[in-house]
Amino acid sequence: MIHSKFLGTTVVFAVVLAVTAPMGRSQSLTATAGSRNNKLGNIQHIVVIYQENHSFDNLYGGWEGVNGRANADSAHTIQVGQASAPYTCLLQNDFSLTSPPLLADCVDSTTATTFGSHFTNSPFQIDAFIPANTQTCPKPSQGTNALPPSPDNLPGGCTRDLVHRFYQEQYQLDGGKQDHYVTGSDAIGLTMGFYDTRALPLHSDGHPHYAILDNFFQAAFGGSFLNHQWLIAAATPTWPSAPAERHSIVDANGMPNNYLLYHATGPVRDDRLTVACPSPVAGLACGDYAINTIQPTYQPHGGGPQLPPQSGTTIGDELSMDGVSWAWYSGGWSNADGDVGSPGWTNGDGPTCSDPYSAPNPAYPFCPHKQFQFHHNAFNYYASFAPGTAGRAHLRDELEFIQLANSSAEACQLNSVSFVKPIAPNNEHPGYTSVTRGSEHVVALLQAIEGSGCAKDTMIVVTYDEFGGAWDHVSPPGQGGAPGVHDQWGPGTRIPALIVSPFLRGNFAIDHTQYDTTSILATIERLFGLLPMSSRDAAVNDLSNVYNAKQFGGDELDE
Repeated sequence: MIHSKFLGTTVVFAVVLAVTAPMGRSQSLTATAGSRNNKLGNIQHIVVIYQENHSFDNLYGGWEGVNGRANADSAHTIQVGQASAPYTCLLQNDFSLTSPPLLADCVDSTTATTFGSHFTNSPFQIDAFIPANTQTCPKPSQGTNALPPSPDNLPGGCTRDLVHRFYQEQYQLDGGKQDHYVTGSDAIGLTMGFYDTRALPLHSDGHPHYAILDNFFQAAFGGSFLNHQWLIAAATPTWPSAPAERHSIVDANGMPNNYLLYHATGPVRDDRLTVACPSPVAGLACGDYAINTIQPTYQPHGGGPQLPPQSGTTIGDELSMDGVSWAWYSGGWSNADGDVGSPGWTNGDGPTCSDPYSAPNPAYPFCPHKQFQFHHNAFNYYASFAPGTAGRAHLRDELEFIQLANSSAEACQLNSVSFVKPIAPNNEHPGYTSVTRGSEHVVALLQAIEGSGCAKDTMIVVTYDEFGGAWDHVSPPGQGGAPGVHDQWGPGTRIPALIVSPFLRGNFAIDHTQYDTTSILATIERLFGLLPMSSRDAAVNDLSNVYNAKQFGGDELDE
């Protein structure tokens, strides 16, 4: 449970969603006051804390009473090879999980090359082999990939990163069977790892009024770039008349790449855009859509192809149009954007970047942290938030949010809607940081809100953008006939979601309602009387049903 000091507060954990065709603003509002739970109507502030890259079973699958790993049957757990034969063992390539150093007491002869492993074909606990004090996390100067255990590295028990891309995830889901996570990944057996839920900083003795959402899915298939776009726009970005070489090429199984246990059946290319139309595989999205990590046109941006500025409507545009205060608070933003002297700025008066954790990009005052993730700042892709526009003022540094939350114990100083994106070392992304450090940062954010005048009427949404390549046993809507709102973009794998809020029933509840990341948008839209942006956020459940969830323990849970 969360620390007892959070008693009486409200927090929500949510996740990223997928894209559908935009709706015109002339269309009528679907279900505003009529469908809205009265308790949601008492909310005056919404805070969305957006973490990185974990599936529900990977991180929250051991929480009491949830539809977690204990409910997984073998049909959705046992991983199979490219020819559908079940593996005997899990091949590993993370240096902490290979054999050696671990004993190879499982032998697998189902692949072309027999291999030994310490892991049978089943989920396993990562932190039993890579404890939180293991020094495998890179310093900023060491990049974003986990390192062999060494006193020269940071503690945290970091693992290697796992592939989490658009077409790969669809292959991994295997029509809802959930049995190709290993075969379709560059991290192979690590995909079946999970963490001890009850050892997380967010789960300790004493707890607040909170609700776990155990049926919450990432909006879109794939990775962080696309799911951040779905969080703010419920749509997939476009690149009209894009160069042909930017389009992916998939084989007969819909895969765009080769891995240790996957061998493409034809030519493949794993690039930024969907395959050219017509799609060679029925049901796969095609056309000029940006689906995998690509850089924005505007600073701050990294190297590589840049997506042309987007002109679509975002939730920020809608909030501004209706006079609702809001901001996107990104860890490290002031340094990356060259906002000299603003909250979070650490690079002095120039003429060079003075913070040793920063690097010129390309020169002062653009001094991003060496692990700053440019593609996590979704509004920076849109023309309405370009440098020099009025909209740019809504893009702020995370430190400013913390200062606002700490500014008064009486009156709430927060905007009506706040999106909080922690910087890389604090966001829990495998490869360059750890779940412990990220969870501790979330706790600190919650403490700041709890100690302010905002606690009485704030819904906090702490969420994970996507699955990070990790297995989950629940079939997403639309996969293998699983019911629920879906389209060609998703939803994808189930992700962690937790709500702490005033007005919840009991101390600990579980909400089994089906949601995806766009449910966050639907909640904001219906609370403030805004139009939906696409057919997805118009159709999904908003988060108001969490106030009907019954207490876990003693009473039966809502079904």
